[in-house]
Amino acid sequence: MKLYEYEAKNIAKQYGVPVPRGRVAFTPLEARQVASEVGGEVVVKAQVLVGGRGLAGGVKFASSPEEAVEVASRLLSSEIRGVKVSAVLVEEKICISRELYLSLTIDRAARKPVFLVSEMGGVEIEDLARRYPGKIKRIYIDPEVGYTSYMARIALTALNLPWSLIGDLDSLLKSMYRIMVEYDAELVEFNPLVLTCDGRVVAVDAKIIVDDNSLQRHPELQKLHGREYLDFERRAKELGFSYVELDGDIGVISNGAGLTMATMDSILYYGGRPANFLDIGGGATRDRVKEAVKLMLQHPRSRVLLVNIFGGITRCDEVALGIVDALGEVGGLKPIIVRMLGTNEEEGRRILREHNIDSYVEMDEAVKAAVEASRRG
Repeated sequence: MKLYEYEAKNIAKQYGVPVPRGRVAFTPLEARQVASEVGGEVVVKAQVLVGGRGLAGGVKFASSPEEAVEVASRLLSSEIRGVKVSAVLVEEKICISRELYLSLTIDRAARKPVFLVSEMGGVEIEDLARRYPGKIKRIYIDPEVGYTSYMARIALTALNLPWSLIGDLDSLLKSMYRIMVEYDAELVEFNPLVLTCDGRVVAVDAKIIVDDNSLQRHPELQKLHGREYLDFERRAKELGFSYVELDGDIGVISNGAGLTMATMDSILYYGGRPANFLDIGGGATRDRVKEAVKLMLQHPRSRVLLVNIFGGITRCDEVALGIVDALGEVGGLKPIIVRMLGTNEEEGRRILREHNIDSYVEMDEAVKAAVEASRRG
C-alpha cells in the first residue's frame, strides 16, 4: 500500500526526520492559507500515487499566496499520467546545495533490510542502478541485531557529507529503520534527500510503502482505502486475482507468478514500465479471463494491455474467448497485444485474428510490440 507524499512526510516528521514546512491542501483557498503560513516562495506538488510526477508537470513553484492559488487551481483540475489530482502539498521552497538518494527496503534474496545510498539523488533508483551501478552503496541490516550507528559512518562516506553531520545522519537512518519495523513497511525512501545551502540534511520528497498484509495492525491506515489505485487493487482481489499496482503504463495479465514476473522483467529490459502485476492463476476459465481483461482495459494509467499466457492447464481458446467477451462488454479502450503458447493455441489465434487482435508466439516479440505501442500513446 503506497502512501501519498504528504502522508509519508507526516509519519517521517513524527519520527524526527527533517522535512520542509508545509501541509496538504484540498482546495485552492487552502493552498493560499498554507502559503501564507509558510511565507516566501513555496512549491506546490500534486499528490498522486504514480511516478514521473515532476516530468508530467505535477510540481510547480509559487512566489506568493495569490500565485499559489492559481497554481493549485490548475493542478487540482488536472490529471497526472491518467490520475486525477485531488490534493496538493504546499511547502517552503528549500535552497538546495546537493541532491542525494537514501532508501531502506527489503532484499528478499538476502532476507535482510538494506539501505540503498547514493550521492546521485533525484534519479529513479531503477535508472540509477542501470546506468550507474557503482554509485549505489548497499548497507545490510542483520534482523537479529537491528540498526547500529556504524552504518551512519558508512552512509556518510558514500554520500560524501561532512563529518559534522554524522549525528544528524545517524538519527535519520535510525528513524527510517523504526518506521520500517513499526509500520511493516516494504520501502522507506527519501529521494531526493538534500543538503541545503545552510548545511542541513532535509527530506524534500518521501515515499513509504506498507505491506498490505499488515493493515489489520494499522487501523489508522485502513481508512485510506478509498483512493484510486487501492480501489483497483481491492476490485482485483475481490475477483480472486493476485494484483499489485505499479507506476508504469503497460498493463500486464499473465498466468502464474513466475511468468508474470518474467513478463515485467522483459518489459523493463526493453525500455518500458509495467503498470501492474496481475496473475490470473492456472486453469483460468473464459469468464475469469474476461473479468481480468475488463479490469485492465479500464485501468486509468495503462496505455496498452499485454496478455502473456502459457497454456498448460489453461486453454488458449478459452483465453481468446475471454478477451473477445471483455471487448464486447467494455469496448476497445486501448490496444491489446497477446502472446499465447500451449494447449489449443491455434484455435486461440484463429479467434483473435477474427477480431483483429495481434498475437505472438515469442514473448520477446510481444513485449517489444507492447513497449512500442505504449510509446505511441
